[in-house]
Amino acid sequence: MTVKVDDPALSLAATRQASLRPVLEWLARRAEPVVITLGGIFAGLALFSLFLLALGKSPAMLSQLMYTGGFGSWFSIQNSLSRASPLLLTALCVALPVRLGLVIIGGEGAVVLGGVAAAAIALPLVGTAPVPVVLILMAAAAFVVGGIWISLAGLLRHYRGVNETISSLLLAYIAIALMNQFVEGPLRDPASLNKPSTKPLPSDYMLGNIPGMDVHWGLVIGIMACVVSWVLIEMTSFGFAARIAGGNVRAAQIQGLPVGKLIGGLTAIAGGFAGLAGMVEVAAVQGSANASLAAGYGYTGILVAFLARHNPLAIIPVAFFFGGIDAAGGLIQRRMGLPDATVLVLQGTLFIVILFCETFYGRFRIFNPDLWNTRDFAEGRA
Repeated sequence: MTVKVDDPALSLAATRQASLRPVLEWLARRAEPVVITLGGIFAGLALFSLFLLALGKSPAMLSQLMYTGGFGSWFSIQNSLSRASPLLLTALCVALPVRLGLVIIGGEGAVVLGGVAAAAIALPLVGTAPVPVVLILMAAAAFVVGGIWISLAGLLRHYRGVNETISSLLLAYIAIALMNQFVEGPLRDPASLNKPSTKPLPSDYMLGNIPGMDVHWGLVIGIMACVVSWVLIEMTSFGFAARIAGGNVRAAQIQGLPVGKLIGGLTAIAGGFAGLAGMVEVAAVQGSANASLAAGYGYTGILVAFLARHNPLAIIPVAFFFGGIDAAGGLIQRRMGLPDATVLVLQGTLFIVILFCETFYGRFRIFNPDLWNTRDFAEGRA
């Protein structure tokens, strides 16, 4: 049976549902990244399960151990939160420049240099300055050094046309070499024989734990950085100008926007957050600057940022998820007889699948209200 366009019943249904359309449009547009991202995660886990089956291991056992080691108890949750702290900051190093159309993957360099700068400025002040002053100066030094390092990649792209992805990655290797030079040279503690490092910070100068939790204050720093970044991008004229420049640099220049300053400023802020991750590792975990700073947080932050769709607020739960995966790595290694690199294989698999899932955005009519029409809306096929 056919339905006439001027059918009174159809018109009445359209009128009744018209008031709901703005709400449904809002939900549809925001549901797309959630649905596609979750689909990518499940697809990545399914693909990784095939890898486990090829090794003769049980995917079900892996899932159980991941839950137990990362989220199954209060102890596991606290461990996951601690491991998520640097990921919050390194993910911002990727997510913020993306708003300018820049893909920077060298946050690891800012992490290690930020840690070295924090340790270098703290050592002469220990015993002569109040603890809060020392911690603030450590954070400031790490932020400045990390910001300068990452802004180099952005400025090279703007003024010399150098690809920022390649330059930031190469700068990360240079940063690790510089860290080794400082830690094994002028900043080395003579007492550190087998593992060169700077002199350890006294316990009084370490970042303590959040009251009632076995999680250091680096978690609060990371969450605050995500919230501030969201406000900066979404609620300020600076963030609006950055989004305009990221959409069309030429149009932004025609409108008189200072694209060079936007790139330099936003990449400096992004690198500063990564530098803070290095400071947190020194002041809350390691107690000194050493080779453990190059733990791969900068590279895992790339995956966190992409999975969160470069949304600073979405980075918070995604970082916690990957912190849980990292926390479960040791348990997986012991119980299943798998190498510790298994977690890295899982992260790489998820990254590839998520990048592939980018091709699905805009392809589903249900998530694109611009393709809806009145007839489909009234008949419930929108």
